[in-house]
Amino acid sequence: MSEYIPRIAISPGEPAGIGPDLCVLFAQTSAQCQPVLYCDPELIEARAQQLGLSVSLSRIDFSRPATIPAPGQLSIEPVALAHSVSAGSASPANADYVLDALSRATTACHSGSCQALVTGPIHKGVINQAGIEFSGHTEFLAQMTGGTPVMMLTSPSMRVALLTTHLPLRAVPEQVTVERLTSVLSILHRDLISCFKIAEPRILVCGLNPHAGEGGHMGTEEVDIIEPALMQLRQQGMTLIGPLPADTAFTPRQLEQCDAVLAMYHDQGLPALKQTGFGKAVNVTLGLPIIRTSVDHGTALDLAATGHIDTGSFEAAIELATRLAGNHRKS
Repeated sequence: MSEYIPRIAISPGEPAGIGPDLCVLFAQTSAQCQPVLYCDPELIEARAQQLGLSVSLSRIDFSRPATIPAPGQLSIEPVALAHSVSAGSASPANADYVLDALSRATTACHSGSCQALVTGPIHKGVINQAGIEFSGHTEFLAQMTGGTPVMMLTSPSMRVALLTTHLPLRAVPEQVTVERLTSVLSILHRDLISCFKIAEPRILVCGLNPHAGEGGHMGTEEVDIIEPALMQLRQQGMTLIGPLPADTAFTPRQLEQCDAVLAMYHDQGLPALKQTGFGKAVNVTLGLPIIRTSVDHGTALDLAATGHIDTGSFEAAIELATRLAGNHRKS
């Protein structure tokens, strides 16, 4: 049997940022998949010229079998820019372009034309400046695909999933409910089995309050909400540790006991992961009908077209998307 070659749809993100650079630099390497860019070809060619590199673009033909491109070659599904781009200067005039490229790449995955989606960094503020309400990739993809998203970042040393994502801190406690915990933990448990091939996942759950509430003396969410939810799920066969204080949950001893950590909010879990794995971490959206991975960093406008960027997270995102696509096919 010939080796499976998935097609990976790539949405480079903000055109003035380092997303196009990442695509050009990745084209110089040897892939284990067929990347398909959803963007403006002139943007990629211009950025390649600025970087002093060559790239050969060919329009994707989905009627042909997927093939691994030679270094320097990339397949592309053209999406026209709305406004000219100057590296480092993001413009709200291209907000619709960014979302159009993302939408078309997502549709290709939903239809089965591509087997996974890798997203480059976007500038949420610029999109909102254009008058488009946009809180992030995760929420956008859920709206498009009808999934129930769970954000998880992976690094060489840990996996961290989030109960809540892009919310103001004051809005987090009201989202910590038995229903939400049950839903998120069920999706995390299921996808660790089906996507990551972990037969019996062990999930460590953080508390919301300092010292995990100190038995109700520093907050009652752990006693009233988190512990009852974990008890229900343990009765269904899940291996759940906690709730534990977040300031000790990320110690080596605790991490050795689990396959993933569930943090209650964005900045509870991600600083620990990024401190050890930044530049090598990958953002994975669980709970969707498509496979989606992304870089762990932002648009880095000041580094666009300079050649002084680290491609590690982008390469890791494509590698993980390729592996998950293979796991999905076997399932």
